[in-house]
Amino acid sequence: MSDSSATNTPLSIRNAQVSDVVNILRFIRELADFEKLSHQVIADETQLEKTLFADDAVAKVLIAELNGEAVGFALYFYNYSTFLARPGIYLEDLYVTPAARGKKVGKHLLKKLAKIAVAENCGRVEWSVLDWNQSAIDFYRSVGAVGMEEWTVQRLDGDALTLFAGPIK
Repeated sequence: MSDSSATNTPLSIRNAQVSDVVNILRFIRELADFEKLSHQVIADETQLEKTLFADDAVAKVLIAELNGEAVGFALYFYNYSTFLARPGIYLEDLYVTPAARGKKVGKHLLKKLAKIAVAENCGRVEWSVLDWNQSAIDFYRSVGAVGMEEWTVQRLDGDALTLFAGPIK
């Protein structure tokens, strides 16, 4: 997808390539800084190459470029809805650099993801947002997203995951 935003600045959204790993990792780190979660980032370029670009890749990435410069990304993977009996897309991360915000880059990334979902007969696109990130929540509401107020995210990771994966006692 290549188009011009309201500011007539050339914007393109494309599938990431292996050569984008440096920028993908930079975006992940910048997002983690913003979310005050930098201490949780252990990703490195090698692991990203393996999980995003190998034959058995588990996720995909869209890259947003403004005037040829990478300014954002959307990292997603497929899930499945038993209620719909259809696949869905889970948006793990959506990030736009501070300098590119306000130029509809995030909206174009999300729109491209919606087009992928429709083309692949997915039943929905879902994601999580931190409850304190009001600007992101407002943005998501502006494109028609609905908060799932009655649902909470649950996570099993680290030592708790390893311990639980052991024998049943």
